[in-house]
Amino acid sequence: MSTVSVRIDEALVEAARAAAKAEYRTVQGQVEFWAKVGRAALDNPDLPASFIADCLMSMAEPHEDSTVFVPRSKVRA
Repeated sequence: MSTVSVRIDEALVEAARAAAKAEYRTVQGQVEFWAKVGRAALDNPDLPASFIADCLMSMAEPHEDSTVFVPRSKVRA
């Protein structure tokens, strides 16, 4: 993957640094995550940003850690 340098306001970098620490990401990874959430939010204005963020995080989880969805109707049968 290629990279490119961009100038970002220091206050935004500091906010990303704090969020990155809480989310166990790099500062670069946090800014990329925010950009993905923002792009998806603009593409899907009816969805809450928190829902979009949760979906993106779940898509990044390893498939080995996922569990199969079983509808309640199948559990009772």
